[in-house]
Amino acid sequence: MNDGQILTLSCPDRPGIVHAVSGALFEMGGNILEAGQFNDRDTGLFFMRVHFAAPPADHAAAFAPIAERFEMRFRFADASRPAPTLIMVSKLGHCLNDLLFRWRSGLLPIDIRAIVSNHRDFYQLAASYDIPFHHLPLTSASKPQAEQRLLEIVEQEQVELVVLARYMQILSPELCARLEGRAINIHHSFLPSFKGARPYRQAHDRGVKLIGATAHYVTTVLDEGPIIEQDVERVDHSMDVATLTAIGRDIESVVLARAVKWHAEHRIVLNGAKTVVFR
Repeated sequence: MNDGQILTLSCPDRPGIVHAVSGALFEMGGNILEAGQFNDRDTGLFFMRVHFAAPPADHAAAFAPIAERFEMRFRFADASRPAPTLIMVSKLGHCLNDLLFRWRSGLLPIDIRAIVSNHRDFYQLAASYDIPFHHLPLTSASKPQAEQRLLEIVEQEQVELVVLARYMQILSPELCARLEGRAINIHHSFLPSFKGARPYRQAHDRGVKLIGATAHYVTTVLDEGPIIEQDVERVDHSMDVATLTAIGRDIESVVLARAVKWHAEHRIVLNGAKTVVFR
């Protein structure tokens, strides 16, 4: 991302919003670098994202009168600041490895502060990137303590984004609520589709012609959070389970990376159970 500030907002749709927002930014000495807007006719809501350059100031305070006038929910963010991120993983490392490579290559505007896992499989991978690795084994008895320790790490590292990179444990409703709006999961299907264990075996047995992956925000309802990104790949009868699995894992990695990038670039605005993504 370039330097500057990013304003994201939502409010009831009405005439004059764009004029008011651009005028307010002009009064701050701002120069708009990129802007996007969306009018949701189903809900009557208006969404906007503006990337602008302006002299240092309390932009939120200056913008408050406009926000009150239009009943806006809004946020200003520093466009140059990488999002402090924690990645969670279990025993499948393709998404973790992809995120680490993209981050080290400068392709993801995040700052990976820690990796947490319920297994030890990837501690050497974390060490190779000089990232702290926390092993939090899980049993039904130890889950509350492990989740409390996770929240302590989130607080200590000032984490703003938690990425479940094929973390194969269900988070408690209490933890989901604490992480609402800042935890992204990758699901191994084009939702709604084959849920539960061995999804590619289920897909293969059903002779599907498309497989995919879904990145969504974590909520208290399993795999029902607002969808951020999805993708699919065409397959056919000649492909065995191993081939489907390999293709599926590639899709998962790409879809999750897109979702993380868009979140870190403040391109996502929640719209009830859905998202508005300013690509």
